[in-house]
Amino acid sequence: MRLFLRSKIHNAVVTEARLDYVGSITIDEALMEKADIAEYEKVLVVSNTSGHRIETYVIRGEKGSGVICANGAASHLIHKGDEVIIMTFDLADRAKKPTIVLVDKSNKFVSYYTEKAAASLK
Repeated sequence: MRLFLRSKIHNAVVTEARLDYVGSITIDEALMEKADIAEYEKVLVVSNTSGHRIETYVIRGEKGSGVICANGAASHLIHKGDEVIIMTFDLADRAKKPTIVLVDKSNKFVSYYTEKAAASLK
């Protein structure tokens, strides 16, 4: 068995960072659904802005709000305005094509990743 990328939300913008919260990352429910991320699921969050990487779990945010909020200790490393990639993984014998969700600067769904979608981001 190997650990493979299952899904990711690519280049989302952090809308909030709340040190006073008990931990986790809050994600817009609509994006969770598109990326097949469950509430309380473990995720890897990578900041393209700072290079920091954290593992945490997901809390469901208001559907359609565009919220991406680093909570608790994560807010020391992931800040409001940072561009992040949020990834989930599966343990399996073979890789499957991952679901990659592309978003705009307001964290609204644009499309699923394809070669054509990637070219339009340039």
